[in-house]
Amino acid sequence: MGLIKIFSGEEILAVSLKERLEEAEIAVVIRNNNQANVLPSISSPKAVELFIQEVDYGKANPVIEEFRLSL
Repeated sequence: MGLIKIFSGEEILAVSLKERLEEAEIAVVIRNNNQANVLPSISSPKAVELFIQEVDYGKANPVIEEFRLSL
């Protein structure tokens, strides 16, 4: 059992997908590598990544596909 990445992109989209997955009772790990607070000269934030447990993928896949189709 391990984590698998299911999304990489803008924070607003990541939060929306995270909320949908949590409504389906799927635990989500969010990783934000934005270092703009550490290095103010960097103005472009890096993508936010979402991860879920491998065992939850079957349950999460319909939610992820519905989210992708809604974009």
